[in-house]
Amino acid sequence: MALILAHSPRIRAAGRALLATVAGFGAATIVFGLSRSLWLSLVMLVLVGAFDNVSVVLRQSLLQTKTPDYVRGRVLAFSSIFISSSNQFGAVESGWTAAWFGPVISVAGGGAVTIHIVLLCAAVSPQLRNWRQYREMRTET
Repeated sequence: MALILAHSPRIRAAGRALLATVAGFGAATIVFGLSRSLWLSLVMLVLVGAFDNVSVVLRQSLLQTKTPDYVRGRVLAFSSIFISSSNQFGAVESGWTAAWFGPVISVAGGGAVTIHIVLLCAAVSPQLRNWRQYREMRTET
């Protein structure tokens, strides 16, 4: 997916694409959690990785282009710390959830929560929904 993104033009409706890829990540996670087929599970893991890759690229683009210059370093540092620690916190949360409710509910529930968060972000943030990576160039004649 990274190679495809590297050779693709910018995504015009980047905000909607970001929301869609994170929702796709959640949906593929749900299907993976409920799957009893090895091949379906492998396909869903490939999709989870692809959706995650696109969302990472778009989130980094959003951070770097929309953060004011005077705080960009601090915002990127905070983002880096959050991203670095989120895997460890997620592992603890997933372990507890799997111990309490079982692994299927833990995985599928995580995907469902992801989709709900996407819907909440889309509902409360029109700036995110309408974010474009670039504006159309106007030529003056």
